[in-house]
Amino acid sequence: MAKKNNTLAKVKYWMPVFIMMLPGLLYLFINNYIPMGGLVAAFKQVNFADGIYGSPWADPWYKNFTYLFTSKDALEITRNTILYNFAFILVNNSLGIMIAIFISDVQSKWAKKVYQSAVLFPFLMSMVIVSYIVFALLSNENGMLNKSILPLLGMEPVSWYATAGAWPVILILVNFWKGVGYGCLIYIAAIAGIDKAIYEAAQIDGAARFQLIRHITLPSIVPSVITLVMLNVSKIFFSDFGLFYQVPQNSGAIYATTNTIDTYVYRALLQQNNPSMSAAAGFYQSIVGFVLVLAVNGLVRKFSKENALF
Repeated sequence: MAKKNNTLAKVKYWMPVFIMMLPGLLYLFINNYIPMGGLVAAFKQVNFADGIYGSPWADPWYKNFTYLFTSKDALEITRNTILYNFAFILVNNSLGIMIAIFISDVQSKWAKKVYQSAVLFPFLMSMVIVSYIVFALLSNENGMLNKSILPLLGMEPVSWYATAGAWPVILILVNFWKGVGYGCLIYIAAIAGIDKAIYEAAQIDGAARFQLIRHITLPSIVPSVITLVMLNVSKIFFSDFGLFYQVPQNSGAIYATTNTIDTYVYRALLQQNNPSMSAAAGFYQSIVGFVLVLAVNGLVRKFSKENALF
């Protein structure tokens, strides 16, 4: 009887937490787990008349996967997808940590809130809006760069949407401007959780500001850094469709540096109307991401067991 009462007391105690978790769990179940039933489409020749489960199986079973590896653009789209994601991970996390440290050092609470909101605001924007902002800067005819900034520097206007070599820098900058706020706020929260007494003790011992950052701040936020990096690594074979399709305005002249696996699959789907190939590409990307997370977590566990996720 006492054990039963103890269990009921625990349930009653944790019930508010369970209720708070319920909307998120429902969203996760509906948006992430139910669609997994559609993975079977990757192994079928889907036709809409029979539906996914009524469609015949692909022969051979890997038929839908081969087009990604046998196409003439396979190396290019794979290279672009991986290298861009590596650049995004490196730039967003390193500069995000730097910005988080700067904001955490601001003494005024009002100013700190303003800076945090300013950093996060682009993250909340739709990529469609971002693409129009970029177009307003880079437009060949009326863009701010071509009409105002380049003439002041004595430079000729540039046809940005036909200059493939400029887009790696443009896309990295746009992704940083839009996405750095999310990780930055996580790092700010991690820094806020560091015991102030540690800083005070180090300052009494004569530690300079950069020594405090190097020996206290950075080691303390390592778990947050590892978590965010692993989340990003899991998506290293995915690309932000809006960033690589809408921001470059789907310009064919710059496909060499803007074409990724996701945009390539989308264009192939429009031309061939084959949802099985699209499902196979998504399945392949997810499997690779899952394997990479396991590999990175195993590597972290080998060198620092306490910082591994599992």
